[in-house]
Amino acid sequence: MDNGYDDYYPSYRQTNSYNLLQSGWRPLLRHFDVEYFWQLAMQDPWELAEKILDVCSDIANAVGRNEYSPLANLLNLFSENTRYEIEEFWNSITPPPPGPDCTFRSYLSTETPLRQQVSRDQIPIHYILNCLQEVIVLKILAHLGRPAQIVQVYMDRYFYYPVEHFNGWDQISSPGTVYAFWPEHQIWLQIQTTYQTRRRYTLIGVDLKPLIRKVTYNLAVMVSGYQSRIGQIQSPHPISSFPAEIQAFTDQVQQRILQQERLAVLVHGIPGTGKTAWTQAVAHELLVPLGYVVFILDHEAVQEFIAPSYLERVCLIINEADNLAQDRASEVAQRSTKTERILSLLDGTLHQSVLDAEYADCEQRLVVLMTCNTTERLDPAVLRKGRVDLVQEFTYRFV
Repeated sequence: MDNGYDDYYPSYRQTNSYNLLQSGWRPLLRHFDVEYFWQLAMQDPWELAEKILDVCSDIANAVGRNEYSPLANLLNLFSENTRYEIEEFWNSITPPPPGPDCTFRSYLSTETPLRQQVSRDQIPIHYILNCLQEVIVLKILAHLGRPAQIVQVYMDRYFYYPVEHFNGWDQISSPGTVYAFWPEHQIWLQIQTTYQTRRRYTLIGVDLKPLIRKVTYNLAVMVSGYQSRIGQIQSPHPISSFPAEIQAFTDQVQQRILQQERLAVLVHGIPGTGKTAWTQAVAHELLVPLGYVVFILDHEAVQEFIAPSYLERVCLIINEADNLAQDRASEVAQRSTKTERILSLLDGTLHQSVLDAEYADCEQRLVVLMTCNTTERLDPAVLRKGRVDLVQEFTYRFV
C-alpha cells in the first residue's frame, strides 16, 4: 500500500472503531499462548521471522526519526499508525477467539427483512418458503435467548459485546461479522450485514434438527393466490364429528402414517361432504402431534413446491386435485404440465430430487392429502399403486 492509503486507513479504522465503542462494543484483548506460538514457529519459521523483523522495523522507524526529539519519537510509538502495525503483529501470533469448525455441519440461514416483489395474482412459493425459513430462524434465536459470548470481527480487529447488556439482536450494531455462541446447545450464530438495513443470520450447529422440530411444532403455511399466511393449523370439526365410516377410514390413515415414510391419500365426493374439513382435522389431530409442518397450497404453488429438506416431516394438502392432475388425454391437460408435476410429486422423483448436503442423511416423511369432487377427470396414472395409497369416497352431507 502507498503512504497515502497507510495514512488514511488507520484514521478510517479508528473512526469506525469509535462508532462500535459508542454502540456498546469493547475491544477484545487476545492473550499470548506459548503452545500456539510454538506451533506457528514449527509450521513456518521463516514467515514468523519475517513478521518479527517487520514489526521491529516499524518500531525502529517510529523511534529513530532524526528530525524529531527523543520525546517525540517515544510518543510516536503510541500513534495510530504504529499501534496498528503492532496490533496486526500481535494478532498474527496469538490465537483468535473460538469459532465454528468442521464439526458444525448443520446450518440454517435467512436474510431479514425479506423483500420480494409479488403480483396481485400470485405469491411465488419460493418467497413463502424463504419467509418460513426466516420465521424458523428467528424462533430458534428467541428460544436460545442470551448467548454465552458475542464477538465481532471488523477491519481485522476483534470486539466483544457484554452479554449482560444484550436485549435483542436488532439492538446489536454489526458493520462487521458477528459470532455468538451457546455452549449448552453447541450452536453458533453468524450475522453479516448485506445492506444497510438487512442482515443475514446463519445458525451453525452440530445438529439443528431438534431445535427445528421444537420451533416448528403446530406450524402451518397457507398460500392461495396473492394471500399467504404462516401460523397454526385450525380444525373446527373434530374427527369424532364425522360419520363412523369416515372415522374407520381415518384409523387406516393413521396406521399408514405411522408405518410409511411417504403416504398419499385421496378423498372424493360431491361438494358439502366434508372433504376439506376432514383434511384439516387429520392434520390437526394426527399429524401435528407427530411433528408435521402443514402446507395448504393452491395449484400454482403446488407446481413449484419442493419440501424444504431441513423439515423432517411435511404434510401437503391439495384441494380440488381433479383440476390439477387432469387426464392427459383431454385437450385442457395437454396445454399444461400440471399433471406431470403432480405425478412427480406423488412418485417421489420431485420430492427427492434436491437435497441440501447437510440434511442429506435426514429421512423426510411426506404425507399428501388430496380432495376432489370426482375421480373421473383425474389422470389414470394418479390412481396407480405407489402414487395414491388410500382412496375414500365421502357420501354423507356434512354441511
